[in-house]
Amino acid sequence: MTKAKRTLKWQRDPEGMRLRILEAAKQEFAAHGIAGARVDRIAAKAGANKRMLYYHVGKKDELYLAVLEGAYEKIRVEERSLDLEHLDPPTAIARLIDFTWNYFIRNPEFLALLNTENMARARHLKRSTKVKSMHSPFVEMIRTVVTRGVESGDFVVAVDPVQLYISIAALCFFYLSNSATLSVIFGRDLLKQEARDERLEHMIALVLAALTGKSVAAFGKHKAPKVRAPVHHTA
Repeated sequence: MTKAKRTLKWQRDPEGMRLRILEAAKQEFAAHGIAGARVDRIAAKAGANKRMLYYHVGKKDELYLAVLEGAYEKIRVEERSLDLEHLDPPTAIARLIDFTWNYFIRNPEFLALLNTENMARARHLKRSTKVKSMHSPFVEMIRTVVTRGVESGDFVVAVDPVQLYISIAALCFFYLSNSATLSVIFGRDLLKQEARDERLEHMIALVLAALTGKSVAAFGKHKAPKVRAPVHHTA
């Protein structure tokens, strides 16, 4: 594509160009981190040039922050579609665990970005004016589920929703981010479908046992609440 044609495409579809830049940047930062990422490669993959990139998003630090904010927004939007408020509390928590687990599996770039930003001590995320506001409704959604569970007698303790979510995310994240070394240490392929299914069942049983005061065995195979993955519509 000639420079003139690229410029015309940019002028006709500025939002499309921005989205392509952010997608290319997400892949680049996930693969190479902040230091190793190259703006030239991002621009080339997006079918843009540096001038377009800087115009639509900004320089490297601004681009990286925009990618981070977009990554958090994407997962929060999908979480809101889970309809947890209208499920009985144990099923709602099981669905949240199921979603978190499978979202991490489907979006390895998200985990890579989290690792990168934690290595940077959240230096970029601290500048965000958007991320905290994204999380408040999500925390309240979990709090509502837990409160309903206590009121209905399903749960015996009103746990802090932030602590609960961190525990769920940690159970999923550690397994996936360390699957290579853990597979070697324990002599099993932890990413085989059977192993992933077993892990999901274990996590659901563990969390529900903590919330209900029942034995983990009560939520063993075929006893955990059945969850149906939400349908995500694409444009």
